[in-house]
Amino acid sequence: MWSRLVLQALLGQPAARSFSLTAAQNTVVVERWWQVPLSKVGSPPRLHPRRHRIYKLVEDTKHAPKEKMELILTQTVPKLGGRGDTVFVRKSVGRNKLLPQGLAVYPSPENKQMFAEELRLLREGKTGDRIQTRTGQLTVELLKRSKLKINRMPSEEFQLNKEVVCRQFAKKLGIVVPPHALSLPFEPIKDVGDYWCDVTVNGLDTVRVPLSLFPYEDPSASSQRQLKAQKRQQAAAADSEAADEEDAALKAVSDAAAEAEAGEEPAGSTAAATQTTADTTAPPSGSLKKD
Repeated sequence: MWSRLVLQALLGQPAARSFSLTAAQNTVVVERWWQVPLSKVGSPPRLHPRRHRIYKLVEDTKHAPKEKMELILTQTVPKLGGRGDTVFVRKSVGRNKLLPQGLAVYPSPENKQMFAEELRLLREGKTGDRIQTRTGQLTVELLKRSKLKINRMPSEEFQLNKEVVCRQFAKKLGIVVPPHALSLPFEPIKDVGDYWCDVTVNGLDTVRVPLSLFPYEDPSASSQRQLKAQKRQQAAAADSEAADEEDAALKAVSDAAAEAEAGEEPAGSTAAATQTTADTTAPPSGSLKKD
């Protein structure tokens, strides 16, 4: 019985190649050290018996760098990205840090659809069932403890609007607040006084931050020296007033003590005089009995 390969060879048909369905674990890519010269059309290449059997290593997949892991962040991670971002990290980082701590999830079709729906709701302005990120929570806590102080500019046309307040947030508090996340009681603000502003973090939490507008202060050196001199004069005046009040209080106490001493001496002398008069005018009781 003729085998299939022998029959195909006799009939001149090419043998069917059976491919392996298992993935190769390691692959080594090599290249001939000496290139084979071109041959004439229709003739096989002429190989040297030794020279053309020397190969050089091009790539070894066993020692190749490992592929990175694809994950979707559930919270903002420094130097990686924010919530919903797809990142590629080392497997050790993903398996030992991001996944156990709940900072990322696998990019399954369900997870991708969930984050895509969340991004769509965020763009439409609908919060839905979203939760605040860790960075957002820290920002909310910082805003609750903050108070923004702004000095008025010398220009008469100065007015406080959203753009100016956003720049002051970034300059003095280090918080980047976009104009659409800021709300003022009224706009623009021109008068010096105490106000407030509402800051919305990630479209979820709104925090009311106290806002104060102070008069203009010249930052030049001469102006600073004048301010320091005025403060010293005010401090000296306050100290002198306190000293005067203390001296007046001591004087009042001393006068009261002197008056008290002067009032006690006549009373004592009167009592002594009364007792002496009574002793001299009243007869002794024993002499009356003897008479």
